[in-house]
Amino acid sequence: MNPIIRKCVLSVAGLAAAGGAVAGPAAAAHAAPVKGKGDRAADYEYQAQPNFFYCGPASTRIALSAEGRDVSQDELAAKLGTTENGTDSAIDITRVLNEYTGGKYRTTEIRDDVATREQVDRLRTDIRTAVDDDRPVVANILGGARDVDGVEHSYPGHYVTVVRYEGDGDRLLIADPARPDVPTYWMDVTELANWIAGRGYSS
Repeated sequence: MNPIIRKCVLSVAGLAAAGGAVAGPAAAAHAAPVKGKGDRAADYEYQAQPNFFYCGPASTRIALSAEGRDVSQDELAAKLGTTENGTDSAIDITRVLNEYTGGKYRTTEIRDDVATREQVDRLRTDIRTAVDDDRPVVANILGGARDVDGVEHSYPGHYVTVVRYEGDGDRLLIADPARPDVPTYWMDVTELANWIAGRGYSS
């Protein structure tokens, strides 16, 4: 089986522990801040996932908001083939993003269990290129990772959106649709690469 074909789904308990919404998606506009050298952000609108299995549609919707696309998560879920088992893979995310953006996205796999230096460097470059083009990156992640404040974020399969970088791509701002209480957090690029390891991302 292709290692990138892994489903995204949170348990109901996991979503509740993460502060996830169940009633409906929460939206908040995040204007790109004034940027200095080595600090770039995409314009985007945050929206939480409304249930335990919509992380793929929610992350895709966050990315598309940078294009000014106001697409419902239900519409995206139908196109992604999302079910209660989640969204199959980054390949599906890329396919649907390209449907709305005219082919701007591509899928990159990190096939190893731990990202190599070359894979980390490529992720950094891909994120810088995409965010510079106002194109947030959607990452399919697995397991646990720590943000720069030492807070652990752990999922049995999930999608998040990268919306900003600092330090030439060494620090990344993650928009996490499962966390409307803490919608964004910073993460080191190597930590994110290892969180993606075994899966892929759309940039």
